[in-house]
Amino acid sequence: MEIINSGAIYTCPMHPEVRQLEPGNCPKCGMALEPLIADDLENAELADMTRRFWLAAIFSIPLIVISMGDLLPGQPISKIFSPKWRVILEFLLASPICLWSAWPFYVRGIDSIARQNLNMFTLIGLGVSVAYIYSVIAALMPGLFPASFRNSSGHVAVYFEAAGVIVTLILLGQVLELRARNQTSAAIQKLLGLAAKTARKIKDDGSEEDVPLESVEIGNRLRVRPGEKIPVDGVIVEGRSSVDESMITGEPIPVEKIAGDKIVGATVNGTGGFVMQAEKVGAETLLSRIIHMVAEAQRSKAPIQKLADVVSGYFVPAVILIAMVTFAVWATMGPEPAMAYAIINAVAVLIIACPCALGLATPMSIMVSTGKGAEMGILFKDAESIEITKKVNTLVIDKTGTLTEGKPKLVSVTPLGSFSEEMLLNAAATIEKESEHPLAAAIVKGAEEKKVTLGASSNFESVTGKGVIGSIGDKSVALGNRALMEELKIDFGSSYETAENFRPEGQTVMFVSIEGKPAGLIGVADPIKGHTYEAIKALHDEGIKIVMLTGDSQTTAEAVASKLNIDQVIAGVLPEQKVEEISRFQAQGHVVAMAGDGINDAPALAKANVGIAMGTGTDVAMESAGVTLVKGDLRGIVRARKLSRATMLNIKQNLFFAFIYNAAGVPVAAGILYPFFGILLSPMIAAAAMSFSSISVITNSLRLRSTSI
Repeated sequence: MEIINSGAIYTCPMHPEVRQLEPGNCPKCGMALEPLIADDLENAELADMTRRFWLAAIFSIPLIVISMGDLLPGQPISKIFSPKWRVILEFLLASPICLWSAWPFYVRGIDSIARQNLNMFTLIGLGVSVAYIYSVIAALMPGLFPASFRNSSGHVAVYFEAAGVIVTLILLGQVLELRARNQTSAAIQKLLGLAAKTARKIKDDGSEEDVPLESVEIGNRLRVRPGEKIPVDGVIVEGRSSVDESMITGEPIPVEKIAGDKIVGATVNGTGGFVMQAEKVGAETLLSRIIHMVAEAQRSKAPIQKLADVVSGYFVPAVILIAMVTFAVWATMGPEPAMAYAIINAVAVLIIACPCALGLATPMSIMVSTGKGAEMGILFKDAESIEITKKVNTLVIDKTGTLTEGKPKLVSVTPLGSFSEEMLLNAAATIEKESEHPLAAAIVKGAEEKKVTLGASSNFESVTGKGVIGSIGDKSVALGNRALMEELKIDFGSSYETAENFRPEGQTVMFVSIEGKPAGLIGVADPIKGHTYEAIKALHDEGIKIVMLTGDSQTTAEAVASKLNIDQVIAGVLPEQKVEEISRFQAQGHVVAMAGDGINDAPALAKANVGIAMGTGTDVAMESAGVTLVKGDLRGIVRARKLSRATMLNIKQNLFFAFIYNAAGVPVAAGILYPFFGILLSPMIAAAAMSFSSISVITNSLRLRSTSI
């Protein structure tokens, strides 16, 4: 499904910085690259590894029976097959496993040496190839080996069963790992499944046809029938209906939509029908942006992973050195046959030390966490945002659209001088038609409700953080805050005090001038979101200091803050001043999160340690933020912190498992217990232990999916 027009980008789950436009292997760790956004749960790598595993398993069973049959109950194998035939049968059974099933390990191992980037496949390739090649030579040309290779009966031991079972167990681990990674993509698959497959396009001649979703273009008129999914983001131009927007808002109650209302692709139309105009298609739709953000976050690298990367960089060369030392010690000091012991223990070291669990520890947790977050309406831009969110102790928050509905209503119109209410409202609404600000929409809607006929404007200009200016016919009009009027040198005199009287009621008051003369005051009130009270209390319970940072007046801001029990209010600030205030908090040692929804919040969102954008806000805010709350619900911040804490604890557990496992496993495989307890670690057991370590990390990561947030 081509919801996102980004081409087929392939990346590595362990090294997300590795990207290319075609399948292949990661030059750093050797793992097969995966599509950034998979359009189905099937995976070519998984299918290939599964085939190789089943062949290896089928041949490994008789291989184990023949090589270890004397230890099994019943007729001893030695009485059925002579030693020579046993070796030949082991050779025939092990060869398909070691030559075909293990082939990808050799290719990736050789590639790692050629690139001088040693990784887990270097160790696997070395271990398996040494055991197999040694056994082949011992089986076909035993006369080449001196006495140090021969056992008490004079035979040269072969290790076909070790090589074959090692490959089988490693392939089993690879299959389980790939299946688990597919499960972490379930959130993206679910999101992909939300999209409509086709759209009903209305042609210029009035005829209609069903077309693939990817062929819809901006400006196309589309008919949406009862019960259908809305194909793309757009606006209703004809008709009315109720739309189930629970996919975006989480609210189960359908929202009434009429001509002029915005609608979001993948939401579900109710019983009415309407015609819409496409405004965002392909990668620009909200659903596509959500999918892209989830995919990017799943492939990003958390700062905590740097430790694992540094360790892995030194680990593989160190293991090869340890294996060489193990070989040398056993060859010179071990019991007879010393060389056989040397080879088998060196192979055990190589196999058990594969650092795949170490490499999986962080990426698996991040992939599961971002998927769970997406299902809850919390989109993390990258892994770093997940790591930092739990550390936040100060939340700087915008007012309009964040604490409040962002859908203000016109509540007062106060003309001045010779201007009438109709003249004032006509001028204000005509200019504000060009603006995307929520307050502008409230003025325009209020004027329409009062049956005021709007004219046409020209020379429109938005003055960031202050207001708008423009022309209606040959008359200049300005609308904004006191700072804008003072900049234009328009004196409203005692009207500034009148505006202050409105603000304790929670009104945002704007001044309107026509032809450089004070024309009146426009008052707009923005209701506080119903869940904001609960969210603020929950954030306080988390020990977070909450600061309101708004461009609105001090009086209006404090009216809202007092209702919500907000700790500190900083009002009347411009966008660049918001950045300065956040820098000031950071300089005092605070870890700052900034929550906002508008274009004017974007610089502050980028400056904060974690920017939190409301999904109901602007695209620029979402792009600048590290976290997006799709539903625009501040309670999502509390959930994001809980998910961040659970994720970081999970990563630390994974790293502990991986470090402890390798720290304990390598010395045992090298034979450190043999002088004291006579214990040696078979390469087969080493392979099983290595696979188990990866599975334990994967299983622990998948626990995040069931964590209560």
